Amino acid sequence: MSWRGGDGVPAIYEEDGPGFHAGTPQDVRVVVAGMTAEVKDGPDYDAVPWARFHHAFGPGSDLPGRLTRIRYGDVRAAGDELEALWDAVCHQGTPNAAGALTVPFLIRIALTHPTPPPRALRLVGALARRPHLRDGTRTGLLRTCSPAGSLIFEPSGYVSTWSVQAARQALTADADLLLLLLDHPAPAVRTAAAYALAAAASPARDRITAALHARFDAEDDPVTRASLVLAIGELAWEERDAAATACTLAWWQDPTRPAEVRMSAALVWLCLVDDPVPADLDAFFDAEATDHLATLLTPVPWFQDLAEKEGLRTALTQMRNPDDYAWIADLY
Repeated sequence: MSWRGGDGVPAIYEEDGPGFHAGTPQDVRVVVAGMTAEVKDGPDYDAVPWARFHHAFGPGSDLPGRLTRIRYGDVRAAGDELEALWDAVCHQGTPNAAGALTVPFLIRIALTHPTPPPRALRLVGALARRPHLRDGTRTGLLRTCSPAGSLIFEPSGYVSTWSVQAARQALTADADLLLLLLDHPAPAVRTAAAYALAAAASPARDRITAALHARFDAEDDPVTRASLVLAIGELAWEERDAAATACTLAWWQDPTRPAEVRMSAALVWLCLVDDPVPADLDAFFDAEATDHLATLLTPVPWFQDLAEKEGLRTALTQMRNPDDYAWIADLY
């Protein structure tokens, strides 16, 4: 017997499996959906059942203290605390249930902090995505969710699929706050905001996509430009949106566009279609995937997910040699 939840919680799992707790107070999606604006804006950490959900090192009861130190600490202390938080709630690239509870608070820290930490927004985006497992294939680079029906478990035994759904739900609910950061003076903040927004679910996608296009038209930073293109592609990936497919095809084929726009658009276009890599695109990759461009695009979050320094080359290798990387699909 399957269960259909309220408040945007999807119907999944059988009652004798992990879904036994679906829709109960043990379901992190239900807890996130029940967070009021007063709790999130307060922030009222005491209203959140942190200890009920675990991160990589134990119950989440220590997370309010970490969030407080990130919010009010100096730049160095806040940075160290943010790295410790990341290690706990997205350990080795795997989001967990306690991490989903931090998403609304991290968004508000980024919005109100005098020097917003881009890493906080990167963490929001990472928590709202499936474990990426360094998958830069055409079916992996822009995939936000695990395939329907798949189950990924955290070391604690909790269903990671639920944790990602909860984080994505929280991010989508606060998408309007994240949209404000697309116009932040710091390019690194704009880049990280685009990465986070790309993980949003319907019905926010259309207005987010419109905002990303508007920012793209005004953007002068190459890393942010590339990230905006990838964000537009990720929002289009699940439904293989025809408008995004046509737009990215036009961008990569336009020789007047900057190299970072053409390269990122080419990767997005490949992810949105099933065609073999055409000869003119193969030639473009050979000519334009220079050491300079690879270094320039190193900070792009999608490429950082693949490799610390060789993310662009990793994506190109995996996309151009799909038979060599078919095994990645078996990991999730």
